[in-house]
Amino acid sequence: MPGKSFVSAIRWCHTLGVALVAAAVLAVLLNAGALARDSRAGVFDYFVLSLSWSPTYCDGPGGRDDHQQCGPGRRFAFVVHGLWPQYNSGWPEYCGTRESWVPQALIDGMLDIMPSKRLIIHEWKKHGSCSGLTMADYFEATRLLFEKIRIPARYLSPQAPINTTPDQLVTDFVKTNRGLTHGMLSVQCGNARDRARLSELRICIDRRGNFRQCGVNEARHCRARTLVMPPVR
Repeated sequence: MPGKSFVSAIRWCHTLGVALVAAAVLAVLLNAGALARDSRAGVFDYFVLSLSWSPTYCDGPGGRDDHQQCGPGRRFAFVVHGLWPQYNSGWPEYCGTRESWVPQALIDGMLDIMPSKRLIIHEWKKHGSCSGLTMADYFEATRLLFEKIRIPARYLSPQAPINTTPDQLVTDFVKTNRGLTHGMLSVQCGNARDRARLSELRICIDRRGNFRQCGVNEARHCRARTLVMPPVR
């Protein structure tokens, strides 16, 4: 299982600003079977860091009563939906873990980037439990990977709606993040082909904490001609 080596590697890369990991760390991270499908913790191929566009959620039915994320003054743009272990096809979920209760102190420490207590708890139970990390390390890795992503300036806190395209959104992130290429991201939106609101941007990350090509799980990509991003509230 990855254990603390994964978080240490991310922390090191985050500090140095380079994608360099010691061989000893690589040996730990790459020791799981690539095609296992039995939802054992630590057995997966790569991660997806899913970033939600908070204004879309807050304008929908789910956000109307969510004062924690969408209340007055809660001006979120991109927030973390989750960090998901993935197989090359499919994914594990709800793996066995002794850490089922998420402490309030840990929740409080994540709310600035993941502004929902219910979501934090759900993400640990469904996805974090399969990471092979302790709960504390899983959420630290989530934060470090989120901080690794440079959000293009136009998406930091837009005061007016942004009309763009799925390809342009990806291009903007590729230009802003060294080592990121088009095949490493997947844009998720509504089903309309003309205009659709951005729901999520998914970024694929290998077991060493580096960007990597996405798998078939992310093949479903937004096909709208115009991608609408509501402004922050």
